[in-house]
Amino acid sequence: MTFRASVYERARRARRRIVLPEGGDERVRAAATKLEALGLGAVELLEGTAPRALLPEMIRLLRTRHPARFPDDAAAAAALEHPLTLGAALVGLGRADVMVGGATFPSGDTIRAALWAVGTAPGITTVSGAFYMVRDAAVLTFTDCAVVPEPTPEQLADAGVAAARDRRRIVGDEPVVAFLSYSTKGSAAGPRVERVRQAIDLLARRRPDFRFDGELQTDAALATDVAARKAPGSPVAGRANVLVFPDLDSGNIGYKLVQRLGGWEAIGPILQGLARPVADLSRGATADDIVDTAAVAVLQAGPHAEGEAE
Repeated sequence: MTFRASVYERARRARRRIVLPEGGDERVRAAATKLEALGLGAVELLEGTAPRALLPEMIRLLRTRHPARFPDDAAAAAALEHPLTLGAALVGLGRADVMVGGATFPSGDTIRAALWAVGTAPGITTVSGAFYMVRDAAVLTFTDCAVVPEPTPEQLADAGVAAARDRRRIVGDEPVVAFLSYSTKGSAAGPRVERVRQAIDLLARRRPDFRFDGELQTDAALATDVAARKAPGSPVAGRANVLVFPDLDSGNIGYKLVQRLGGWEAIGPILQGLARPVADLSRGATADDIVDTAAVAVLQAGPHAEGEAE
């Protein structure tokens, strides 16, 4: 079974509710039809304003979560006129499990709506983005390739935690997380290397339930023969399936090189680190891209979304 087929099969079993807030776009409407036909979830296609019966709840949600940003009902109601905020609010209220948006809006609008209405997952303060790089049976997680240009050590650690959590849900295997650098275990020095080392120290204090290590060069992270020479005894070296890039430049360049020169398929960007799934789309997305993103986002919700009753 291919990775996509596995994602689709598990999404069918999850039986999640998917909201598509840009119902006026023909690609979104086509994706909604295909999602329903494939049985990937119950789709709600939004066109227009918030349902009158839910508007008071949505206003309360925004004002409770961000009282300074929404000091009165009018400010919250104005924000809810944006379709992405409206869709994210349905997820924040538990009226939907997943929102997939951004086909007609920039990524910043999607992330802003998610932070206003959903917020970050417990223990995480940073939203980051991942690509799932697929070739034959191999799947690698690349992060952050989409959101934070110059991450702090705390943000690097958050990206690693979020990627590990989502990999278990989306791929279904155990994450092995490598924090990448131009240095392997002290082979070089400099502020950028130190930032990665600080991220490792911070993550170690969290005592996560997955294997991680750094700083590692990419060959040491992925090739066992190189790892044996450069990082003997590392719990990760040569076996990594999650690669945390030190900045957005390297992450974005890295995934595109692997995609264009290596022939790997790139699925994403997938927003990670949120309490409930809100997925971002490229404005160049096709209907099939929207379907794929929705299926992955369904798996991000896990057996039960954060805060959802068992």
